[in-house]
Amino acid sequence: MSKEENVYLGIELGSTRIKAVLIDGGYETVATGGFDWENRFENGIWTYHLDDVWAGLQDCCRPMQKEYGSIGCIGISAMMHGYLAFDKDDNLLTGFRTWRNTITGEAAEKLTGAFGFNIPQRWSIAHLYQAILNGEEHVKDIAYLTTLAGYVYYELTGDKVLGIGDASGMFPIDSAAGDYDAGKLAKFDALIEDKGYGWKLADILPKVYSAGEGVGRLTPEGAKLLDPSGDLKEGISVCPPEGDAGTGMVATNSVAERTGNVSAGTSVFAMIVLENELSKLYPEIDMVTTPTGKPVAMVHCNNCTSDLDAWIQLFNEALALFGVWPEKAALYEGLYKAALDGDPDGGGMFSCNYLSGEHATGFEQGRPLFARLPDSNFSLANFMRTLLFSSLATLKLGMDILTEKEFVKLEQLLAHGGLFKTEDVGQRLMAAALNVPVAVMESASEGGAWGIALLAAYAGQKSENETLEAFLAGRVFSKMKVTRIDPDEKDIQGFTSFMERYKAGLAVERAAVDNLTIREVGGS
Repeated sequence: MSKEENVYLGIELGSTRIKAVLIDGGYETVATGGFDWENRFENGIWTYHLDDVWAGLQDCCRPMQKEYGSIGCIGISAMMHGYLAFDKDDNLLTGFRTWRNTITGEAAEKLTGAFGFNIPQRWSIAHLYQAILNGEEHVKDIAYLTTLAGYVYYELTGDKVLGIGDASGMFPIDSAAGDYDAGKLAKFDALIEDKGYGWKLADILPKVYSAGEGVGRLTPEGAKLLDPSGDLKEGISVCPPEGDAGTGMVATNSVAERTGNVSAGTSVFAMIVLENELSKLYPEIDMVTTPTGKPVAMVHCNNCTSDLDAWIQLFNEALALFGVWPEKAALYEGLYKAALDGDPDGGGMFSCNYLSGEHATGFEQGRPLFARLPDSNFSLANFMRTLLFSSLATLKLGMDILTEKEFVKLEQLLAHGGLFKTEDVGQRLMAAALNVPVAVMESASEGGAWGIALLAAYAGQKSENETLEAFLAGRVFSKMKVTRIDPDEKDIQGFTSFMERYKAGLAVERAAVDNLTIREVGGS
């Protein structure tokens, strides 16, 4: 079988769903699988259990079983950042601390000052340094520190590696060198020299590869982890694992300079590939990279649709009381589209969607809130519009820095993620919020799983010296259908009015965090 006749399997472990996508040699989807899961809030930590990782991977790969013999390459992607620390015997030293945690403020602030480079709370190095500052006993025993994608890849192949995009959410990257920033590695080692640990930071971090490099092989043990039946055979190529930001860039053909994309689901983030470095450090802006190491300005917000999803589930329960059980997709479509009939500003109401903390606005914890004034126009359409606006508000604050202070020009943003599954609605409101055209490709619903499948195909198909940018533009997206929505002036004005209310309402959110205590499980 030639390379072009192979199929390519992409798997992404997202925040609420593990998804597998199988594509053919022409990059068309031939099979999909999925597994729903949720993060857990245990002992003050947002986490996932690693047993759930493997149950989910096995479940979502099962629909691909008849194609196992034709798989040319596998790609693994997952939520970026977080903290997975193992000892020399591969024992997990502490529960998986996900990107959603906002418990590393002291470490992030000190590292940002030491490096002269923004280190967000969710980055792996911030979690590590916070554990050191806390005096946590396990740190001395660390032999390997990685992300979720890196952990899965290691279990499948035995190789401790990361794609450069995912690595850029662990520790700062030197794009010219295509590796961790050597100067900052030395600074970190100097910071902790007095601790007497038996490791240097470079010793415990994964090896870094750009897209198409460092392809590993599925081991017999790894094949059994994905497919306990034994139909999946060892030896299949596995491309370097990537983070969900990188696969989002690939899935929207946004890996070249002056391109950008936005992903909106449980979290929301925008990625802008830069021509030049930013003029200064901004705490609200992360500097990461594309899967080939190009510098990217990332505006990341922990909270997007979780609160919105909770309200929709409440509507679902209300309908069930009257014997109505709509399909999930139909329920979302109906409620989302109702928002288009609302007042431009959402009827004068306020919503803050912070289920968890939000670093971009300085919140260590979240308290979802909804408020209306006595003269608000309280209707279903305005209620839904307000919830949707709230999902985009924090992203707007970060994007204003790029467009108004750094004068970054954007011709359009390519969008993907759950917010855009309902036709027009997410696109139209995002375009209004950011005042930029928003485009969705026909592949958008497949999201990052399709993106990592494309990286697997690139590793398996690329010709000598063929760049990822050329591969995507020339082979994959040249005939792709794109739907674009330009900002509507009334929507822009309405969102601007909502943002004035939102900014004022953050004081209410602060009071809620300070005064409303999260009850213990089983409490009254």
